[in-house]
Amino acid sequence: MNTKSAVEKLTIGLDLGDRRHHACILDETGEILAEETIVNTREVLSAFCGRYPGATFIMETGTHSPWVSRLVSSLGHPVIVANARKLRAISQSQTKSDREDAQMLARLGRADPKLLCPIRHRREDTQRALVRLKVREALVRNRVNLINSVRFLLKSLGVFVSSSIKAMAFTRKVRAQLAALVAALLTAVDAINAEIKQLDLELETLSRERYPASERLRQIPGVGPLTALCFVLTLESPAHFAHARAVGPYLGLVPRRDQSGQSDKQLGITKAGHVQLRCLLVNCAHYILGPFGPPCALRAAGERIAARGGKSAKKRAVIAVARKLAVTLLALWKTGADYQPQPPPLAQAA
Repeated sequence: MNTKSAVEKLTIGLDLGDRRHHACILDETGEILAEETIVNTREVLSAFCGRYPGATFIMETGTHSPWVSRLVSSLGHPVIVANARKLRAISQSQTKSDREDAQMLARLGRADPKLLCPIRHRREDTQRALVRLKVREALVRNRVNLINSVRFLLKSLGVFVSSSIKAMAFTRKVRAQLAALVAALLTAVDAINAEIKQLDLELETLSRERYPASERLRQIPGVGPLTALCFVLTLESPAHFAHARAVGPYLGLVPRRDQSGQSDKQLGITKAGHVQLRCLLVNCAHYILGPFGPPCALRAAGERIAARGGKSAKKRAVIAVARKLAVTLLALWKTGADYQPQPPPLAQAA
């Protein structure tokens, strides 16, 4: 009984790597009980966990942390996943190594888990759905590179290709201009267009059948199926946020701060959280503030900020609208209410 209790009080820092993980095991007094290097396979990890039943595992965010944390947790271990962006004690160490990192994770986790700014990984099914969105993003990026290559090559021959041509119509309109010289690139663009179109249909079906909450979010003009689905998948549940305003910092849409004494610098946004969702929200904000954006409270708020003037007034307005849009989306999701472009007027006092 005493042996089991002692094992359950162990703290294991796990520095994750592509091929091997370095582990540091601390006993209940904080002394190093053992240090090991284990191969990065499910079988080896499972066997390692079996030797320390009930021990608390500490690891930091990275490529392997989602599946490793889920595996270790499924084996009955408490798991703390540290936010690597906040661990300067590790990233800026003068003697950084896998062994040092594992020790530091174990000691910080044993002293006070809040020092690690722990995060919660998404469920595996949610992560798989997000991967499909990432695949589409990678295809779009490759299509842009191919189209730019075609424009550059034809420009060198004195053939101008308008930048206003939509991606889906690009190959059809360019084939009339020296198509034989860039035929291979146009064929590749056609293939990517077909893949993107198929993915859009699959994501639309996924959104409708498995994530119906995304349909409600599309009430807001400018919010399309990709943004709505990415928002639902990234946040996973509205219950994770006690207040709707907490979603702004979570997505990195609030300014960084560096205040000391009388100095309080104006800095850019933190850019924390999910990059793809933040970019989608910024694109939506550009539409809301653009010539085709309908009158609404979001647009009015952005126009007030832009009217203040200054070197980066337009950028601040776009970010502010993106942040307010995220808050509005979460509020719609939490309450189940219908979207109102303009807030209802305050009731007149009797």
